[in-house]
Amino acid sequence: MSANDLFDLSGKVAIVTGSTKGIGKSIAARYAQYGAKVVVSSRKADVCEAVVEEINRDYADRGGEAWAFPCHVGDKERLQAMVDATKAKWGRIDICVPNAGVNPYYGPAIDMPDSAMDKIYEINIKSTYWLCHMCVPHLIEQGGGSIVIIASVSGLRGNVPIAFYTVSKVAEHQIARNLAVAYGPEGIRANAIAPGVIKTDFAKALWSDPTRVEETNSRVPLRRFGHPDEVAGVALMLASDAGAFVTGQVIDVCGGAGIM
Repeated sequence: MSANDLFDLSGKVAIVTGSTKGIGKSIAARYAQYGAKVVVSSRKADVCEAVVEEINRDYADRGGEAWAFPCHVGDKERLQAMVDATKAKWGRIDICVPNAGVNPYYGPAIDMPDSAMDKIYEINIKSTYWLCHMCVPHLIEQGGGSIVIIASVSGLRGNVPIAFYTVSKVAEHQIARNLAVAYGPEGIRANAIAPGVIKTDFAKALWSDPTRVEETNSRVPLRRFGHPDEVAGVALMLASDAGAFVTGQVIDVCGGAGIM
């Protein structure tokens, strides 16, 4: 099998939430680049359509195709509608990537308002749990598939200012492990990716502040922040035959920060 064959996603259908910017957009683009049909999803329809136009322009000649389905992942009915519409449009679902996430509070956990806790629980935990289990029957129907949960390296150690966010990421790690055990016999692989600080809008407060840049990079063996495509490369591996014997894992993409 050639290197290209190992990563080939031709004929596969993927749902990627939070895929209009940052890590999610990079994953959707790389999947299309390697031949997949990809659902691009976030809350705003016009933004979804713009990303779809970009992906189709760049990768249609490679067999990739993108389609927009605006969706607030905290709305269970809308999430189910996205899964159903994807199956109706393309006849299958092979890859599920719960990427959408939030962190509306930064500060001591003791002062965290319940509203922020509820939002993190709704988006980072419940929606991930819902989407994975909505997709499982379709993956079983195809004889297997891949679930790639985008979590965080922050879920691997204690943290003061984003304490409940890290709790939500630990939950995502365990969702992946549970799915791997429950559905491995059906040919489904489930893994989580734990990015470190990646240069996205989500982490802009870190990489736009020179003092924080210096402080953060001093704790990272590679001495820099990551880029969305560096997460997308791992997501591509996990979705393809290149990762065919990998399941139940939490893979750090953090420049070595997780070992410090």
